[in-house]
Amino acid sequence: MEWEELEEWQGEEPEASTQHANGAHSCASLIRLEQEAKRKRRAQEQQQAADAMTVKKGIDDVLDLAEYTKNQPWWRKLFKPNSGSSAEKYSVATQLAIGGATGWCTGFIFQKVGKLAATAVGGGFFLLQIANHTGYIKIDWQMVERDVNKAKEQLKFRSSPSNELPPEVKNRVDEVIRFLKKNVILTGGFVGGFLLGMAS
Repeated sequence: MEWEELEEWQGEEPEASTQHANGAHSCASLIRLEQEAKRKRRAQEQQQAADAMTVKKGIDDVLDLAEYTKNQPWWRKLFKPNSGSSAEKYSVATQLAIGGATGWCTGFIFQKVGKLAATAVGGGFFLLQIANHTGYIKIDWQMVERDVNKAKEQLKFRSSPSNELPPEVKNRVDEVIRFLKKNVILTGGFVGGFLLGMAS
């Protein structure tokens, strides 16, 4: 038991203070003083906890909202219907930096994948020509010509003006065009970064 608490309680109870002054404290009075000090300490702790809970409750409301937005995927926040253009949200330098960085990464990856695909297709064609020349493969050129002509006819039929884009595709294309118009700086940064990524 701390002596400061004893002295506080001694000031409140005159008979305990006179006993303390005389040095004649009984065990019962010391136990009673200690119990009252514990009760007072518990009451103070409960009051502090209640005060902290009211403050924490206000903070928790804000934290719940923050946790909710943290759990939402970034693309929902960026592309939701009511989200304004990034020109309203970010400065010009930030838009250029974001667009340039994403464009450079996309261009770099596109370049690497493009080289790999070109190598695979070219190498495969080269191996087929060698196999044909050495006699391992016999190509029916008449069948190839027939299939190419069929493909040309189908492409002409599909590109006729009577066949328009399906409404789903048209809606998506319109959304992309609207996004590009609203975010001209971001788009410009992306195109520049893409070209730099392709060049590196």
